[in-house]
Amino acid sequence: MNKRFLLILAMMCGITACVSQNVTSATGEQQPAPYQPPQLSDADSWTMVVIPDVQAYVERPCNHGIVDIMHTWILDNQEPLRIQQVLYTGDLVYRNDQKDLTPNRNSLLGKEQWKAFSRLMERMDGRIPYILCTGNHDYGHLSSEDRRTWFNEFFPTDRNPQTRKHLVACAYNSFDVTTLEASAYEFTAPVPDNRKFLFITLPFAPTNSDLDWAKKLVDQPRFAEHIGVVLTHSYLRYTGERMETEKYQLNQEGGNAGEAIFQKLVYPAKNIRLVVCGHIARADAWEYGVAFSMAQNSSGKSVAQMAFNTQAIGGGFHGSGGDGWLRLLEFMPDRKTVKAKTFSPLFGISPSTRHLAWKQDELNEFTFTLE
Repeated sequence: MNKRFLLILAMMCGITACVSQNVTSATGEQQPAPYQPPQLSDADSWTMVVIPDVQAYVERPCNHGIVDIMHTWILDNQEPLRIQQVLYTGDLVYRNDQKDLTPNRNSLLGKEQWKAFSRLMERMDGRIPYILCTGNHDYGHLSSEDRRTWFNEFFPTDRNPQTRKHLVACAYNSFDVTTLEASAYEFTAPVPDNRKFLFITLPFAPTNSDLDWAKKLVDQPRFAEHIGVVLTHSYLRYTGERMETEKYQLNQEGGNAGEAIFQKLVYPAKNIRLVVCGHIARADAWEYGVAFSMAQNSSGKSVAQMAFNTQAIGGGFHGSGGDGWLRLLEFMPDRKTVKAKTFSPLFGISPSTRHLAWKQDELNEFTFTLE
């Protein structure tokens, strides 16, 4: 059954995402277990969803339906999984200001890509909070030659009322305009958790001014007891180590890479406990697109660092766009344990592909604590 047929089937019949795990029979053979849908392991848990770099979906209209499947699944499961927010790791388009077309790669020019992504996000508007960060492909002509971007035209501060009600601050960008490129959002976890969270987005290669703004924000007394979460595009290598340098023009002009972000913002902050990023990838190689490591901040608190990017899974950098993979983070009611799982609604559509709907190796299914 080909992928185009699955997309049509999804639109006609809706989405029922289920999962299979192998079980061992009496003869020692591996057999598929009955399919089970994604579900909370505890009724009092809640979920955060991470969507990896979407540029390879957006650049080719034939992949747009996969994003619709991902978004529809999230909205269908918003209540049963108690989904509170959806995070996008940047590289929202393939080329911010693409001037020409490349056969078998992008079939949309730069601003056309932004229009396409904007249309795909309309399904989410007014229904669920989503937080976007900008990646290297979202700036300049091809990739971060400068800080020009169409992002602000298509995603102003008031676009999604479900996100806007959580917005607490924005920084001025490089053109002295208040935008969501560097922004902060306050959430209260549902009962019985009730912890307060402060999400901070940073643009690709954040400037010292961006980091100073974020540091002053997290140091405010009103956020002293919040759990700080930083969302930025580039931060970790596939080894779990933070990036010390980057090759892009914005980095050469003073934009900070992962290690500098940690030293200038994450480490001295007492309340930042989680950093989420994307960016890293290699064609059809999972181990080069996901990473996780733990660090300690200046107060001795644990900081989880997570990279999740599947843009090159499913045919390389110009294939399916990532086979619909999502990272589901379940925050347990003990107020410290987080369960990370990796699921694809695209594969979950049909009984013929549901056995592929979960990625269950140690890089993609694990547990960590924020104590």
